[in-house]
Amino acid sequence: MDGVLTDNMRFHADSWVQLFRDFGLEGLDAERYLVETAGMKGLDVLRYFLDPNISETDAGRLTELKDFLYRVTSRELIKPMAGIEAFLDAAETREVLLGIGTGACPKNIDYVLGILKFTEKFQAIVDPFQVPRGKPHPDIFLRVAELLDVQPSACIVFEDALPGVEAAQKAGMHCVAVTTTNSAKTFRHFENIVQIIDDFTQLHPDDLLEKLSRREPATLI
Repeated sequence: MDGVLTDNMRFHADSWVQLFRDFGLEGLDAERYLVETAGMKGLDVLRYFLDPNISETDAGRLTELKDFLYRVTSRELIKPMAGIEAFLDAAETREVLLGIGTGACPKNIDYVLGILKFTEKFQAIVDPFQVPRGKPHPDIFLRVAELLDVQPSACIVFEDALPGVEAAQKAGMHCVAVTTTNSAKTFRHFENIVQIIDDFTQLHPDDLLEKLSRREPATLI
């Protein structure tokens, strides 16, 4: 969702940094967040950057504060990714099942999908609180596949973050990388990536499915 349906990951990163500064905490850099932990749930972000032993209660309190700051500062800035609406409409027309597997909390999911008016487009939505482990573990994507009643090998994941691409690879799923959070070259070593895109303006479901059938290498558009 974040960084794919909308280019909003910088808003998340800035909110984390501001929260840390307000509490006099050090250890989080916005660029490192985007590259190393984007897409991970708040508990894992805090354990990665701040304290590996932070309790779930304390992490939940800090994450909720960060999410509130994110929503307040981004409300007028959330826009659909270029080309995403036409892409989703084309997928729907071809009866392609659509799901969301995200590291966002339920309140942030409702917030983003509500602004974009995309809520009714997805047949399955899974957040990290519905599975044992968040990204980079494959649990979220495997649960989406289960809810959609499809095999993991038949799924294509769209990801902007390295932990998410890793999760898709572990799930045995193909992946389209979106360069909102990372540069194209950072995705090159992942074997499950079938295409690298800047946005959805030059991508069509038919072309993507044909590419998968031919097993072409990743290309940058």
